[in-house]
Amino acid sequence: MRTLTVCLSAALVLTGCTTAPGGTRDQAGTRSPSASSTPTPPETVPPDPGPRPEVGECHDLSFGQAAAVVDRSDPVPCRRRHTAETYFVGRLELETASGHTRRVDSRAAQRQARTSCTSRLTRHLGLAPRELRLTMAQAVWFTPSPQRAEAGADWFRCDVVAVAAPRKLLQLPRRTKGWGDAPVLTMCATAAPGTPAFRRVSCGADHAWRAVSTVDITGKRLPRQPAIAARMESTCRDAARSRADDPLDFTWSQESPTKEQWDAGRRYGICWVPA
Repeated sequence: MRTLTVCLSAALVLTGCTTAPGGTRDQAGTRSPSASSTPTPPETVPPDPGPRPEVGECHDLSFGQAAAVVDRSDPVPCRRRHTAETYFVGRLELETASGHTRRVDSRAAQRQARTSCTSRLTRHLGLAPRELRLTMAQAVWFTPSPQRAEAGADWFRCDVVAVAAPRKLLQLPRRTKGWGDAPVLTMCATAAPGTPAFRRVSCGADHAWRAVSTVDITGKRLPRQPAIAARMESTCRDAARSRADDPLDFTWSQESPTKEQWDAGRRYGICWVPA
């Protein structure tokens, strides 16, 4: 499962057949099977690796489906309602240097898919990495099921999705290439960060606050909150002042990453201003 993240083998056993009555005896007196007793091998059906995804395909995924590792939904025409578009398809590196084969659900395989998909999303949307932080767009990735991987499937699929509200995906346009500057993608909130009513939503929905800047937070471990607040204050204050009608009277709020977000790779805080 993502934050929005059994090999089966069939063995065909042939049953040996004994000589049926009526066979002939050779000169040594042993019975040789007649032609009618020769077993007919059953026809073997090759395992099905399933279809390989293609760039430009669209899917109508639920929030839960987008958070899964394996997607079993069929593509839909992009002119119809959809919530995900495939922008890259790659090949998993399943063979190790020592000659072993990785599982598609191994940490190494999933890390390869995650890294490839996230690094390509900004280019697909036409955004800088820092700009992407202030949007509701996310990269999600899928790999074949273990059964299909056993049959030879070795692809991974990168889709773009956008969160409209908690556990709800935004309906996408027919094509998302270069779509990063769409106002509906901008990150907003229903209330100030840290308050009970705070919910992150698309700016296309009702909102009271808007994300305007981010501040990098360095270190191997998540710093204590006072240290993060001090690190973010000047950047957030300047961002709020530049957007205020009165440069002497303005408000802002700072959102620090949680421990869960930090462990998932979010190493920055977000500056918010009233909408």
